[in-house]
Amino acid sequence: MRAALFNELVQETDCLNCTDAMSRAKLKMPKSTCSQHYQILRESGLIWSERRGVELASRPRTEELETRFPGLIKSILYAYEAETEGTSPVRG
Repeated sequence: MRAALFNELVQETDCLNCTDAMSRAKLKMPKSTCSQHYQILRESGLIWSERRGVELASRPRTEELETRFPGLIKSILYAYEAETEGTSPVRG
């Protein structure tokens, strides 16, 4: 679930709230569950969030992560893609 949400955030040029990300990823879960996934992504340092009214708008911390951990985001997205296609993430 978190990989799917993170994938949607990386694909978007603007911030997304959890409802928008769930909708784009075609995930079915309670909003509270999605909010918990967002909290875990925030606490792990993968996304940044700001309050906009009653919602949190989030975006991936792409530049900071790429600077500190080159290739991390690409690896996460590669593994997610391989998992959703049912293949093993073997690099050649």
